[in-house]
Amino acid sequence: MNKNQKISPENNGRRGFIGKLSKAAIMGASLPLNPVIAMPTISEGNGGGPSEDLFELSTAPYLQNLTESSVTILCITNAKAHSWIEFGPKTLNLRTETHSDGFVQANNSLHKIQLCGLQAHTTYKYRVASRPIVKFDPYDLVFGETVFSNMFSFTTPATHADSVSCIILNDIHDRPYSFSDLLSLCGDFKYDFVALNGDMFDFQTDEKQLIDHLIEPCTTLFASERPFLMIRGNHETRGKYARHFKDYFTYKDNEYYFSFKQGPVHWIVLDTGEDKEDSAPAYGEIVCFDQFRETQAIWLETELEKLEFKDCKYRVVLMHIPVFHSGDWHGTMHCRKLFHPIFEKHGVDVVISGHTHTYGIHPPNNEHRYPIIIGGGPKTDTRTVIQLKADNRQLQLKMIRDDGLVVGEYSID
Repeated sequence: MNKNQKISPENNGRRGFIGKLSKAAIMGASLPLNPVIAMPTISEGNGGGPSEDLFELSTAPYLQNLTESSVTILCITNAKAHSWIEFGPKTLNLRTETHSDGFVQANNSLHKIQLCGLQAHTTYKYRVASRPIVKFDPYDLVFGETVFSNMFSFTTPATHADSVSCIILNDIHDRPYSFSDLLSLCGDFKYDFVALNGDMFDFQTDEKQLIDHLIEPCTTLFASERPFLMIRGNHETRGKYARHFKDYFTYKDNEYYFSFKQGPVHWIVLDTGEDKEDSAPAYGEIVCFDQFRETQAIWLETELEKLEFKDCKYRVVLMHIPVFHSGDWHGTMHCRKLFHPIFEKHGVDVVISGHTHTYGIHPPNNEHRYPIIIGGGPKTDTRTVIQLKADNRQLQLKMIRDDGLVVGEYSID
C-alpha cells in the first residue's frame, strides 16, 4: 500500500473507511462486499404499516473458534431479532440456531451461533438469516421480513494437519485503517487465522466503537471467512464498556486465557492484564489483575503437561505484555515472576508480544532461553505485521514494517 494512499485519523469517517477497504485486494480474499439487504420493519402503534426505519445487519458475520468439527459465527443487528445460520458443503440445506433452557435465542441484537458436527478439512458455504421482532407480547409475537447476509465460506482444519500459518497484529489503538494498511503488505501469504495480540483500542466505550474500529474492518478484509483470536491487552481492560468486551467474541471455556492445537503447534494464549498495580488510583479499587495472573500461572503449568499436546513440535505463546524488554512496570515484572519460570521449565519455543510500541526480535540470551518477538506500535513507521508459518521441518517468522521493509526474521528448525 502506497503511503500516500493512507487514510488519516482526521479523515477516518465511516464512508471513507469502507471505501478504502473495498478497494483493497487483500490476501486474495474473495469476499463479496455488497451491502446486506435492508428490509422495512413493521412499526408498533401505527396500524401495522412499514416504518421508515430499516432493519439490517449492523455487521457482516465473523468467525470465532474454528476447529475440525465446529465454528462459532457472530453478527450484530440494528434491532432485536431472531437469527439463524443456513449452511452446507455444497448447498444451504442445513440450519442451526442457538437454544438453551428450552428457548431459541431471540429478542437480542448480538447473535452468537455455533455450528457443530462439521467434517474436518471441508469447505462450507453459509449465510446469516435474521428477522426482526417488532412486537413481543404474551401470545402476540410479530416478526418483520427476514434479511440475509451475503454468502460466505470457511474451511475446517484437517485432522492432524502438518502445517499451520497465521498473521499477528498488535497495538492498533483505535486506528481501523491500519488493518488494511498492514494486511496489504502480506501479498499472497496464505494464513489460517489472524491473532489480534492486544490493544486494538485505547479504551472501551460502546458497541459502535467495537463495530467501527474492529469488527467492520476485519469482516471487510477477512473475518467472515477466516477466524481471528481477540487477545486482550491492557487497554482492553479500560473504559465503561470493558466488562462487556467478552460478549462479542468466543473463547475456549469462556476464559481470556486458553490453549489449542493446530498443525504442529501448541498455541498458548495468556491475558497479561493491566500494566500498573491493582491499587493504582486510575482503577478505582475495582480490579484484581494480580490474582487473575496468578490463576493463569497455575493453569499454565497444568496445560503444558497435558498429554494431548505432547506430540506438538512447537510451543508458541501469544501474550500482550512481554516478560522482558518492556521496562520495569508492575505488569511486566509480575508476568516475568509468574510465567517466565514456567516457560523455561517446559521449553516454550517462542513468545510473541506487543505493548512496548518498539518492534524487535530478541533471540535467546542469559535472561531467557527462548526468543521474544515484539511487534511495533500504532504510529506510521512503527506499525508491523507478523507472519508465522510452521510445518514438521521448521517454524518461520517474519516481521514487516508498514513501509514494506522486513525488519526481523526468526526460524526454528
